[in-house]
Amino acid sequence: MTQVGGSLPVGIIGGTGLTCLSDLKRMGEEAVSTQWGDPSDKLVHGRLGDQAVVFLARHGNPHRIPPHRVNYRANLQALYDAGVRTVVGVNAVGGIHQNMGPAHVVIPHQIIDYTWGRASTFFEDDLEQVTHIDFTHPYDQECRNLLIDAAEDLKLDFSDFGVYAATQGPRLETAAEIRRLERDGCDLVGMTGMPEAALAAELGMRYVCLGLVVNRAAGKSDHIITMDEIEAAIEQGMDGIRRTLERSMTGLGMLAPLPTAS
Repeated sequence: MTQVGGSLPVGIIGGTGLTCLSDLKRMGEEAVSTQWGDPSDKLVHGRLGDQAVVFLARHGNPHRIPPHRVNYRANLQALYDAGVRTVVGVNAVGGIHQNMGPAHVVIPHQIIDYTWGRASTFFEDDLEQVTHIDFTHPYDQECRNLLIDAAEDLKLDFSDFGVYAATQGPRLETAAEIRRLERDGCDLVGMTGMPEAALAAELGMRYVCLGLVVNRAAGKSDHIITMDEIEAAIEQGMDGIRRTLERSMTGLGMLAPLPTAS
């Protein structure tokens, strides 16, 4: 397990718009495999500032794996095997809440899972006993506090709350579906939040989501959603994501592993 300056490496899973980290001081890359298969891409080892980081492109690099085909189990297992015990999942999301427009940064506090048919647990075959995990709070609060403090210091346009609706994809939602999600209490919508968060919890890893709103959700604007709009929001907002990551890295790396981590 690699340690730099007394801290463990922090895992960063990059989503749409973050297939690589331009500020990362690369120290090498590693093609790995796990008992769950191959992760989405090579693990990239490096440093953000003085903090050791292991970066993984969730959809591969280039961006080629759709949300419902990501091997989430292999991704989380590969990071765990590399010594990572704290993970930041970067997600491109649609904004449902009225204050969550394009290029807005969100650090959500809850999630609702609407996905189906995904390999969503490590605990399903050849078990000595049935295993249940507590998932009351899907995002680690100490990690959230560090991201929130960083975003505040940077004076970003951001929200320190949000209920993430994880949908199946790869299509975007209908306006009626978004109205349903809003009635359920969701503030943002994405396709990769689950089972990633739950798998991290099963491994005893700290996990936090750092979201970038790339469009208003279906029916929340007077026009249809276009890739041009999404790409413009990514270009406008991704610098804030990168700066938030860099500013929070040292603190994230110094967090003690959770007691359940083996």
